[in-house]
Amino acid sequence: MAVKTETISLTSRESQAIRLDKFLADSIPNYSRARLQNLISEGKVRVNGVVVRKPAQKIEPNDLVETVLPIEESAELERQDLNLDLIYSDQDVVVINKPAGFVVHPGAGHQGSTLVNALIYHWPEIAGVGEPSRPGIVHRLDKETSGVMIVARSQEAYDWLVKQFKARKPQKTYLALVDGIPPTPTGRIETRIGRDEKIRQKMAVTYGESGRKAVTEYFTRQSFLNHTLVEVNPLSGRTHQIRVHMAFLGCPVTGDRVYGRRKPSIEMERFFLHASELTIRLPGAKEDSRFTAPLPDELKKILETLEGK
Repeated sequence: MAVKTETISLTSRESQAIRLDKFLADSIPNYSRARLQNLISEGKVRVNGVVVRKPAQKIEPNDLVETVLPIEESAELERQDLNLDLIYSDQDVVVINKPAGFVVHPGAGHQGSTLVNALIYHWPEIAGVGEPSRPGIVHRLDKETSGVMIVARSQEAYDWLVKQFKARKPQKTYLALVDGIPPTPTGRIETRIGRDEKIRQKMAVTYGESGRKAVTEYFTRQSFLNHTLVEVNPLSGRTHQIRVHMAFLGCPVTGDRVYGRRKPSIEMERFFLHASELTIRLPGAKEDSRFTAPLPDELKKILETLEGK
């Protein structure tokens, strides 16, 4: 059975020469760099009409890059009547307060009971917006991260929001409790982030041309004996960025068993990371809108316990 494919045409808008695989990874964020390198090696990429098989080949500004991508067939998503904490909705978008433990969209090991299953139940039109396997989704939160998420209700809104996030215009604010004390009360972390070479399910700080640039700013909100509550502003949108950067700083997110301590410093079922604010320009609006989500009760109780000590 032949695999269905689609051809994507991209024009380099970079100001200087760039590696082909990096250009594709930056332009097609839902594909890993390793997967794109395989497609290049298989002859599925053309530069100015010529097949290129070397991922490291440089492309110049205004070069035309054409890539043949497989179309992944997916089963029809089930609509499920799951409770959602609605912050805002209009004809274009839905803004919800996602609880911890809620997976955003179906995937390996999570075929149902996801945010997407609930969204298409409450707003059926979302099923035809964006990518079939994750309709309406323009950004994501990790399973155990709670807080503000915005979803598109129409294709026009989807295109608008994707363009906003790609240009890094939305302002995202998180609250995180971290183990230890950061080296400075406020700081800016600039590294590259890519797949961990040993454990591909994890992300890691990378060096050289590997990975993609990631920038995070943090501000101390409250200090405790062995922990610090920080406000975190990711200025880029890399997978697990905050968790990777705080661990890189030597202060992993409390309760994070992947990037932090296997035995958490505080007994908790999730890690302490909450998307508290999102400021974004809604489709057709002239000014930004600001959406907030209060800290969940289970995280408030942890802070109260630390204050008591």
